[in-house]
Amino acid sequence: MLDSTAEPGRRSALAVTAAAGLSLLTACAGTADSDASPRGAPPPRASGTPGSRTGSPTPRPTKKRPELPRGGRELFPRHRLAGYCGLPGAAALGRLGTGDLDQRAREIEKLAQTYADGREPLPVLELLAVVANSGAGPDGTYRTRTSADTVRRFHKAAQKHRALLLLNIQPGRASALAEVKALREWLVHPDVGVALDPEWEMGPGEKPGDSYGSTDGGELTEIARYLSGLVREHDLPEKAFVFHQVATSVVEDQHAFRPQPGVAAIKCADGIGSPGLKRGTWNDLVRNLPSGMHTGFKLFYDEDTEGSRLMTHKEVLALRPQPEYVMYE
Repeated sequence: MLDSTAEPGRRSALAVTAAAGLSLLTACAGTADSDASPRGAPPPRASGTPGSRTGSPTPRPTKKRPELPRGGRELFPRHRLAGYCGLPGAAALGRLGTGDLDQRAREIEKLAQTYADGREPLPVLELLAVVANSGAGPDGTYRTRTSADTVRRFHKAAQKHRALLLLNIQPGRASALAEVKALREWLVHPDVGVALDPEWEMGPGEKPGDSYGSTDGGELTEIARYLSGLVREHDLPEKAFVFHQVATSVVEDQHAFRPQPGVAAIKCADGIGSPGLKRGTWNDLVRNLPSGMHTGFKLFYDEDTEGSRLMTHKEVLALRPQPEYVMYE
């Protein structure tokens, strides 16, 4: 298990995000476009001469089903995901939040190519859409929602670069499922998924940064079931549902998790440390992996290299089972 002594540095970043002036999402219950014909539209005309009974109706064009950014409707085993996470204005929370967004997207493209290893690379932009705070805030939830304008900007960048957008949720004391539902406007798109960070999911009386929060297999199932409903309702391709895990205590009763149709659940091994420590954590977290669950691996450009070095892509791909999502902060 990784030494948690490096964690306070990350936790101090909460003050950065709280001071960044992040505004609340004000309208997150968008509706899908309707397929119905406009009122008053004439019916399809039959082919052939006027009044002819032998003419057959002109067939309507078949509507193409929504696909993933690089094609297809299933994430695995066709693709391997790789990307950055972050939030604009909070450099301590990841590289995605720094510099020019298009430049970062181009870097992620190269990163994804590096990790392909026989699969089709799928770049990922993991944006912190809900950020845990050290202060309670006006509603007492210890979390702030990233503005709709920021989410929209990152979604447009993902579309431009044919990448997947993952909306990361650090719930604080808010309900994780409620925060997922608040992002419905974005989740009805075929190129948007969810990433839950349960170490920041706090119980009553707990504050982010004082100790690890947690989730359980039942709650993960509830979130996956909600996403599955969106997939079914909007005929979406497979939806990515990542949950980051820094220690075994962060996900309780994981075997209560039940896979849901159209949702790819990905356990991403989190944590900071040397290559040896990270391998040890990986082995702990993937042991007795629940049925139907995929794996991911997280690296830290700064913290992993304090007194050690960053793992190479070959070392990451040598892990077993091989990670299907690789994320850098």
